[in-house]
Amino acid sequence: MHDYLLGIDLGGTNLKIVAVTPDGETLERVTAPTNDDGAAGFRGAVRREVEGVRQKHGQPAFVGLSAPGLASRDARSITWMPGRLQGLELFDWSEFLGYETRICNDAQAAMAGEAWLGAARGCENAFLLTLGTGVGGAILLDGRVARGHIGRAGHLGHICLDIDGVPDIVNTPGSIEDLFGDHSVNARSKGRFASTRELVAAAQGGDEDAKAVWARSIRALACAIASLVNVLDPEKVVLGGGIALAGTALFEPLRRELDALEWRPGGHQIQIVATELDDFAGALGAAYLAYQGVKSNGETD
Repeated sequence: MHDYLLGIDLGGTNLKIVAVTPDGETLERVTAPTNDDGAAGFRGAVRREVEGVRQKHGQPAFVGLSAPGLASRDARSITWMPGRLQGLELFDWSEFLGYETRICNDAQAAMAGEAWLGAARGCENAFLLTLGTGVGGAILLDGRVARGHIGRAGHLGHICLDIDGVPDIVNTPGSIEDLFGDHSVNARSKGRFASTRELVAAAQGGDEDAKAVWARSIRALACAIASLVNVLDPEKVVLGGGIALAGTALFEPLRRELDALEWRPGGHQIQIVATELDDFAGALGAAYLAYQGVKSNGETD
């Protein structure tokens, strides 16, 4: 049997587990329902699937778990995640699973995964935006995934683009999450479309109103990216999430907007790329962070 790393990504809908060698060879991938039943049923799902992997591959050398919310400084639990996955906050996964388990934020884990094996491989500085129901994010800064003082670093969806806008879920007015996230499409299209998929399809079909809404959404995203590039000076911007699956319908107009908005000293143009690890970026990143011994305060063993 191989010495391997075990990565667990605990999502609200699905649980992803990966067994991977230290050099990045995937031995097994598992996807299962999370069973978020309001009574911490997801804990049993995690233990059951982890035990199944252990029976096939033996004892893991390192275990990492990514989940939504803010991870504790000692990397043993999620300290803040209101509203879903009841029972996640302050739960000690090391004690529960019987393995020393390092806990990290899911978006930060996804950034680590993309930096290790995916679209940001070889980069020292990059940031990730996940474009889905909301807009998530994470930052790779001088080769390390930024955590910040209490774990908030990388919540890029909550930057302000409109000081007079409606406050979002963390009280930021006019955030990119509300100007681009899938959850606000109905409001942005004045009730015409229920999802970004519907909006983009209509725009591609020649619907003028849909074209206008999508163009404004793209401009908002471009403004956010241009602003973040000025702050972080990355080598790459990595885009993932369900909306990124729109492909050229997203990337081509976004690049055109950035041609007008981006500050390009010496002609330097930021690379905008799609994620490469799909739904397993978080699980792979959690495994990698555990292997590297990266504690939640950014120190190494």
